Amino acid sequence: MTTEKKQLKVSGIPVDVVRKDIKNLHLAVYPPSGRVRVAVPLRTSDETVRLAVISRLGWIRRQQESLEQQERQSKREMISGESHFVQGRRYRLDVIEHEAPACIVQRNGKSLELRVRSGTNREKREGVLNGWYRQLLREQIPILLEKWKPIVGVEVAHCGIKRMKTRWGTCNTDSKRIWLNLELAKKPQVCLEYILVHEMVHVLERHHNDRFRAYMDEFMPQWRLHRAELNRAPLAHEDWEY
Repeated sequence: MTTEKKQLKVSGIPVDVVRKDIKNLHLAVYPPSGRVRVAVPLRTSDETVRLAVISRLGWIRRQQESLEQQERQSKREMISGESHFVQGRRYRLDVIEHEAPACIVQRNGKSLELRVRSGTNREKREGVLNGWYRQLLREQIPILLEKWKPIVGVEVAHCGIKRMKTRWGTCNTDSKRIWLNLELAKKPQVCLEYILVHEMVHVLERHHNDRFRAYMDEFMPQWRLHRAELNRAPLAHEDWEY
């Protein structure tokens, strides 16, 4: 698929412009910084893009102001007292030193005990938590695949988990291999379900066009609400695209 990328400044707002083989113009404001991105058909002129952005300036600024007011989560230091999220719920982290293999224990739906050996550094503590998140997703994904395969009508050859900087999920439509972002373990399960279905629908339609949206409307009528939940702070991230 041919794509062209550039940046324009419209009324003082930087706008990322992506030209590709689509029929309609799509404008979005991404969390957490309020980055503006416009996807347009290949032959769309800069002037047309400018006019489209100007016509939506009020909406864009309202979205950016809303994002500025949202709660942010700073980089985690992996120490007791921090907040961490599991399936959309906030937990207090309690770091407990013990002379046994590292593990995570949930307590009363309110706290996560991170049990590690004395002297374990931040990176290794984070690795233990990420390993626990990964196992959580591994337990959920097969159940969701069995639920959605007959609804969407596609077979998935492989569904894996990895950390990704700019995407919640990806799909190789030729090999029918799907990858889901490890960060989804922190989001409500409906967000994981939405991204999985989103990537499965890409097996039927590669592009985010009217046909793709029609499939999503058919299979998961509330998908726009789930997408909004996915973007809700404090776990919204820079430059996610999906």
